[in-house]
Order: sequence, then C-alpha cells, then structure tokens
Amino acid sequence: MSEQSSRRPGPRTWTALAVALVVVAVVAVVVAVTGQQQAPQPAAAAGQGASPTSASPGAPPAAPAPDDAAPAPEVAQPVSVSIPTIGVTSDLLRLGLNDDGTVEVPPLGPDDQAGWYERGPAPGAVGPAVLLGHVDSAAHGPGVFFDLGALQPRDEVEVARADGTVAVFAVDRVERHPKDDFPSLAAYGNTPDAQLRLITCGGDFDSAARSYEDNVIAFATLVRTEPA
Repeated sequence: MSEQSSRRPGPRTWTALAVALVVVAVVAVVVAVTGQQQAPQPAAAAGQGASPTSASPGAPPAAPAPDDAAPAPEVAQPVSVSIPTIGVTSDLLRLGLNDDGTVEVPPLGPDDQAGWYERGPAPGAVGPAVLLGHVDSAAHGPGVFFDLGALQPRDEVEVARADGTVAVFAVDRVERHPKDDFPSLAAYGNTPDAQLRLITCGGDFDSAARSYEDNVIAFATLVRTEPA
C-alpha cells in the first residue's frame, strides 16, 4: 500500500471524496463495444439523481457537517468478494487515486477482478464501502460485474477479510442512473451503519463516446459477520 493510500479517512470525511469517485463513475468504470451481449439492467431510477444543491449536473453535494461521535474502530481489510446469486467470486484489488485525482480502476484483462477503494471505509466499517468492477470489455467480453443489474433485494454479498472473518451484506436495491445525474449523496454520503456499494456501467452503449450512458449501483447493508 502506498503512503498516500494508507492515510484512509474516517466516515466524517468520506463524502468529501465524492468528487474523485464521481469522475470514475462517470468516465472510467468500463470499456465496451456495440454488438456484445447485453448485461442485465435494473429499471432506471426516477427522481434520485444529484442533489438539487449541486453546482452542476453530476457534481457532488456539500459534505454534511461533522458530528462529535467517537471514531469507529478499524476493521480488517477485504481480500475477496463473493455474490452467489450471480456467480461472482473475485479477489479484491486495492484501488487508490491516480495522479489527476481520479480513482484507479481494475485493469482490463482476461482475469477480470473487482477492486476496493481503499481510501474509503472497509467493508463492515461504518460508512459506505465501495467496490468497482467492469461490466465488459471489447477484448475479453463479460466482466466481473456483468450481472450486477440482476441482483434482487435480500441477495447476499460476502466480503472475506484479512482477519479470517466474512462481512455479509444484504442487497437493499439496485438502481440505474444516467452518468450526468449520478446520485453522489446516496452513493457516497456518510451513513450511521455499515453499508456497501457495488458500481459498474450500464444502460445503452454510446458508440461515439465509446462508453455506456448509465451507471448501475447495488446498495447493500451489513447483516452479519461470520468466520470464513
């Protein structure tokens, strides 16, 4: 882990990172081509885009005022993710920031893997932990999160951690949002409990822009911790 990435902020400062995260959600989660198999698509969310206080479409809202709560205890870092209902099993790469302030994304390759944004909360800590994965690619076909849009409420997401425990999350909902109306506060805002966000691309593929028009986001809540 780099010196920069080891200084992981607590839940109070998490929302301030939404600027960098929106950039990756808008432009860098996936590369694809027309004519490939269509990934499952959740219904487009209505009225749940960027906050009306945002300066421009897709801009993050202001961070909430910090409270006086004591810092939450550290939890072990994640090592892998499993989503049984859609057949996903992946080691988790560590994702930090690029030199330009955007979030790193997993490399495209035949062994496609998901990644954890390590400057945010770890899965199982208070706040919204974020996992990113590709939906597909021109060279290698369906990606690790190709079927993310098929998840249903109560489906479970299991995140194995370095201390031998497994944080188990239950899906609350899966949404699809236009990239120019990304729900920054809902996806990245502080939460009073342990949450998980899984993000990929979706919607129609724009051949001219060489990218998908939407993002698919699975929202999940920690329901239990168990031994591996």
